[in-house]
Amino acid sequence: MIKVLINGCNGRMGQNLVNEIDNFKELLLIGGFDINDTGKNVFPVYSKIEDIKEKPDVIVDFSVPISTFNILDYAVAKKVPIVIATTGFTNEQLEEIKVASTLIPIFKSSNMSFDINLMKKIVAQVAKKLPQTNIEIVETHHNKKLDAPSGTAISLADSICEALGEKLDYNFNRHDIHNKRNPKEIGFSSIRGGNIVGEHSVLFFGEHETFEIKHTSYSRNVFAQGALKAAIFISNKNPGYYEMDDLVN
Repeated sequence: MIKVLINGCNGRMGQNLVNEIDNFKELLLIGGFDINDTGKNVFPVYSKIEDIKEKPDVIVDFSVPISTFNILDYAVAKKVPIVIATTGFTNEQLEEIKVASTLIPIFKSSNMSFDINLMKKIVAQVAKKLPQTNIEIVETHHNKKLDAPSGTAISLADSICEALGEKLDYNFNRHDIHNKRNPKEIGFSSIRGGNIVGEHSVLFFGEHETFEIKHTSYSRNVFAQGALKAAIFISNKNPGYYEMDDLVN
């Protein structure tokens, strides 16, 4: 069996991973890492790296960037593959993760949903067919989400730019801009409220019609299941940087 350590095990997504892991016969949960131990878990929860007693075969990280890099140092030192599902990294931090992937296998995705990965492919194809449209991305999440726009929204925009072969300007704030819309931009709108798991819409505005592609997540289980599938996938891989395309293709 593949021994798993969950980083951020007491967070909302961490607890989803804990609940889902029993559905994967290949995986065995041997511990968690979290600065806040609720005392309710039946497995060891560590708050200090040096206290981790049993070396895992793979780490699944659903936390915050500072915690990701804390556990990433451990993963590199111990040569442990890691699945990173955390979002909100700076460009510099993303480069550091790619450097680390030359030493260990790293599976990184801002969204572990298969359908979102499919959506990325679809919006890329539509963007090539509708090159003269104005593109806007609207994302909605629960009121506890820290980063905005979501990592998924950014990845949708990145897939469009890759398909078009050019880097469009990402506009995150029009409040202080008093100009007409730049035709070479992608606009982002972020909504935070309630307990919404996740909703992403990509809109292509033409002169006489609008084309919209939308994905809605009703349960966090889809992200937990995707992350655990990624853990199985990466557990025996060579050092490298892996993404959802590698898992689903």
